[in-house]
Amino acid sequence: MKEYVGICTVCQKNVYCLEGFLNGVVVEGKLVCLACEEEEKRDSHKNKN
Repeated sequence: MKEYVGICTVCQKNVYCLEGFLNGVVVEGKLVCLACEEEEKRDSHKNKN
């Protein structure tokens, strides 16, 4: 089952709940898709090095 949850606050793509799993995260009250979350993690990791 695919249920619409909202829009990614970073890239404006639709975020869905698929079979009970959210294909995004909520960061500081904002919905972010998994692709943008991974990109933020990579950028954060690069800045630490």
